[in-house]
Amino acid sequence: MSEQGFTTKIVHSDRLLNLEYGAVHAPIHNSVPYGFDDVQGLIDVFQGQPGHAYARQSTPTTDALQHKICQMDNGYASLVFASGMAAIVTTFLTLLKSGDHLICSRFLFGNTNSVMGTLQSYGIEITLVDATNIDEVKAAKQANTRMVFVETIANPVTQISALEEIGEFCETEKLVYVIDNTLTSSFLFDATKVKVSLIVTSLSKYVAGHGNALGGSVTDSGLFDWQTYPNIFSGYRKGDSKMWGINQIKKKGLRDMGGCMSSQTAHLISVGSETMELRMERQCNNALALAEFLEQHPKVAKVYYPGLESHPQYDVAKRLFKKFGAILSFDLIEGEDCCELLNKLNIVINATHLGDNRTLALPVAPTIYGEMGLEVRQKMGISETMVRCSIGIENTEDLLADFKQALA
Repeated sequence: MSEQGFTTKIVHSDRLLNLEYGAVHAPIHNSVPYGFDDVQGLIDVFQGQPGHAYARQSTPTTDALQHKICQMDNGYASLVFASGMAAIVTTFLTLLKSGDHLICSRFLFGNTNSVMGTLQSYGIEITLVDATNIDEVKAAKQANTRMVFVETIANPVTQISALEEIGEFCETEKLVYVIDNTLTSSFLFDATKVKVSLIVTSLSKYVAGHGNALGGSVTDSGLFDWQTYPNIFSGYRKGDSKMWGINQIKKKGLRDMGGCMSSQTAHLISVGSETMELRMERQCNNALALAEFLEQHPKVAKVYYPGLESHPQYDVAKRLFKKFGAILSFDLIEGEDCCELLNKLNIVINATHLGDNRTLALPVAPTIYGEMGLEVRQKMGISETMVRCSIGIENTEDLLADFKQALA
């Protein structure tokens, strides 16, 4: 059989798990404990064999979603968490320790940027770099460097990291390469093509799509040799070495830290994921049409969107991504009030979040990046009047008309 398309694999994922009664959707298993007729079965699960003992680590429903996410990511193994932030923080805290060094893009989602300060308070050294410049990434390496972390498309200024070059660098230097794939998703970008070690995704965004479920995931690509990584605990250095990293994240992150996803949420995300390709096709097309409209508008000073030829990483985005994403930002000309503009929009909702079916917008500086302060915002390229838009699936002509009347 030839390789199946993205959506075909997703919509048939559950039923191929041989579910009871011919079900095409994995059922919701709400039980917290799981019993065994033979106590040896319980012992086996505690010793790392497949199975379920307690819902904090796994349920049949979260397992089904993990199977689906792993297929999407072209990975080796996946875990799901209560939120994207739980997935990111767990990855850092379970694989890094005091005295280690992390190279990190300075163009980061606000909450992830805040996490860097937390990691430093735990004795982990952080170097923030311009991740679009491979020379700056390479220059940051130290003897104690263990990991490089970047986002595919930065939020909100849409810088695109030097994804291919960083992958080559990490492979040569035996560094764990972690990519946050949230703003592209596995539909737009196959991160395994750039030699990523771990793929982190906020499932709340484009995977779930409907703005009704929080979740995150970590996928191990199977490309990193965990036998070379010094921070794997001795107790997890057994069995398939490709599973050592993800097993440590599971034991320390889900079992010890408790960042687990409920079965109800897993089911919502699983059903939502079936239409991801359909939704993102429309969202990306809408985003490009709006970006082109705004770039020509006399009241708009600058538009930040990778699908515009004026974007500094346009060629990278065109080469690596199926489409250019569904987030864009823009600055108004001097004298125009971004809050006044947002209040005049009728279809667009003033709200934080990304990947929703509805178009959402907000003023960046006083909201999601308010905690950082002016100096950090300026280093990230964020103006004080920037507007960020997460583009939805509305009819294109209606979306353009709403911005046209608000800008008039």
